[in-house]
Amino acid sequence: MIRTCTIAALLVWLLFSIAFSGQAAGEELTVWPLVRQTGRQSFRESLQQATYAAIDRREQAYEQIKTADDLHKWQRERRELFLRSLGTFPERGPLNAQVVGTLQGDGYRIEKIIFESQPKHHITANLYLPDAKPPYPAVIIPCGHNHDGKAAENHQRVSILFAQSGIAAMCYDPIGQGERYQTLAPDGQPLPGVEQVTRPKARQLDSLPGKPAFSTVEEHTLMGVGSILVGRNTATYRIFDGMRCIDYLVSRPDIDANKIGCTGVSGGGTLTAYLMALDERIKCAAPGCYLTPFRMLIAGSGPQDAEQNIFGQLAAGMDQGDYVLMRAPLPTSILAATRDGTFKIEGAWEIFREAKRAYARLDLPERVDLVETDTSHAFSTQLRVGAVRWMHRWLVGQEKVIEDEDFRLWDYAQLQCTPKGQVMFLPGERSVFDLNQAEADRLKAQREKLASEQMPDALRQRIRQVANVRPLDDLATLEGETVGTVPRDGYRIEKRLLRGEGRLPLPALAFVPEKPSGKVYLYLHGEDKAADASAKGPIEELVRAGHEVLAIDFSGIGETALSAQPTTRRHWSQTLFGPDGESFWLAYLLGKSLVGIRTEDVLAAAHYLQAGADGNTKRKVQVIGIGRASLPALHAAALEPELIETVTVRQMVSSWADVVQAPLGMAHLTETVHGVLGTYDVPDLVRLIGSDKVKVLEPVTPQ
Repeated sequence: MIRTCTIAALLVWLLFSIAFSGQAAGEELTVWPLVRQTGRQSFRESLQQATYAAIDRREQAYEQIKTADDLHKWQRERRELFLRSLGTFPERGPLNAQVVGTLQGDGYRIEKIIFESQPKHHITANLYLPDAKPPYPAVIIPCGHNHDGKAAENHQRVSILFAQSGIAAMCYDPIGQGERYQTLAPDGQPLPGVEQVTRPKARQLDSLPGKPAFSTVEEHTLMGVGSILVGRNTATYRIFDGMRCIDYLVSRPDIDANKIGCTGVSGGGTLTAYLMALDERIKCAAPGCYLTPFRMLIAGSGPQDAEQNIFGQLAAGMDQGDYVLMRAPLPTSILAATRDGTFKIEGAWEIFREAKRAYARLDLPERVDLVETDTSHAFSTQLRVGAVRWMHRWLVGQEKVIEDEDFRLWDYAQLQCTPKGQVMFLPGERSVFDLNQAEADRLKAQREKLASEQMPDALRQRIRQVANVRPLDDLATLEGETVGTVPRDGYRIEKRLLRGEGRLPLPALAFVPEKPSGKVYLYLHGEDKAADASAKGPIEELVRAGHEVLAIDFSGIGETALSAQPTTRRHWSQTLFGPDGESFWLAYLLGKSLVGIRTEDVLAAAHYLQAGADGNTKRKVQVIGIGRASLPALHAAALEPELIETVTVRQMVSSWADVVQAPLGMAHLTETVHGVLGTYDVPDLVRLIGSDKVKVLEPVTPQ
């Protein structure tokens, strides 16, 4: 035990050595040592606790459901929230469907189909049809996260099993999978810049036409960057695609439009849960390897990719179990794996029990069930059989013994629907990035109209609402505790911990000159408060001019990112989307953004600095923001002109609209604000502050 603690202490020392490498030799600028604060939290841990508190409130509210009317009200409220967070679905246009080929199997045939979800935005699908007399019940199968999409072995097996059992099965490629990768250039090569960010695990994609460079999770999240900015979600597109698949099925005379089901596992389980909650045409559903309460997911591997996090859902009381509750009393079977490492089996049973009680309120408890199989995360044999039997019970009206055989499977190329293996090679094809760009163009006109009609204070109020930034008077007042002093030639550095009621403490370094000029600066660096603190560095230059400087670690930066409980756990988002990825999604689930949270940090720190040592002085604050700190600094200056006199930002993206245009803007995921382009863009903040009060230096391109 002693040796383990010693190693842990050495690791912490190394972390701080790296974090504060910009300081002078012999100095120690740590403000908030881990060993001094028993039970202290990192920013990520504080967000976790906030999600748990929201989940607690939701669970307490669920216990108040006593009647069928209570349940109907619960369903209505969550469906409205769900749809609002997804944004507006596109209009349903012509499908322009084509059957481009057929394959004959044993007891079934496959039609290879391509149709338009939106104009020039195609879906590729395989429709498995029974060798029997139509019309057939039909099931749509959204794919889980895999590169082959509809051609993956488990998707073929479950589709064949349905067809041989008399139920048509439509398995389709989601965006970012199979024939629908979106990050491909017309010449079949990755988009410019992709190779620089490709990791070794993506090399397995070389076998696919077009050689996509990202994993499915990564591409879904790349699409999420622009989607979030225009008030959508990757899920918006994926749900609409699923609805359009149903549109296609019910348009066919050989399909019984009143007997539609949906099943899928993993990411396909996610989409099954979403579709069954929102599309009442789905009469029977079996989501697999997905449903588990967010409490368990967050405590385990953390939030998943872009489409699996709906904006503000936890704050509004919508957990994963609500996808089942929203469709009650329509038949639903939860498919679960005992050894699922991400979506815990204990969570599946918790959701099942909750749903069973709700269905019982409607006197139909037999319409919800659970199948558990002692396997890991996959569409295993038992889950495939369970899904087919469930659909037979409720769509066909029969209890049927189903046997999963060793079917003949088809090659990827045999199931291919497009001439060159990818929809992006079709003439005039529009990707999700193009669709987001079209929406951003529409919103631009809306923003310009809003800016011309609204007075500055009204625009500030709208910005507060969108970014979720409270007025200065509503923020906790910070009080500084000096925990150490570092002398330097001509000035001193006071190590302070800024505390406020109900909020994460902010470690700070106060640079106090011997002969103060009276001018004060709030210095915000996106990497660490000590990043520019070295001798002859940028901060010292200000201090030698007589200016007092306060450099802080705001939420998720520097010391606030370090936990008292060191862990080897690494969130999936860190490789491509930076160290803030998990915190971003936790905030997103709470209806917040890192930009908004950090803007409140800037405002609280600026207010503290304004008051001075006596607490009464009203000094104008000059703010400098660099990198990840630039957008919060700009927001703070735009929202509180009486507090902040000037703002200088460096290494900031110049426009969110530019980010939408850049498919590889992954570095800016954590700088997005949901739906922001419907109200304002970065240049609008600059205009609101005034060109004489703001300097933008070294702007970065979204790419």
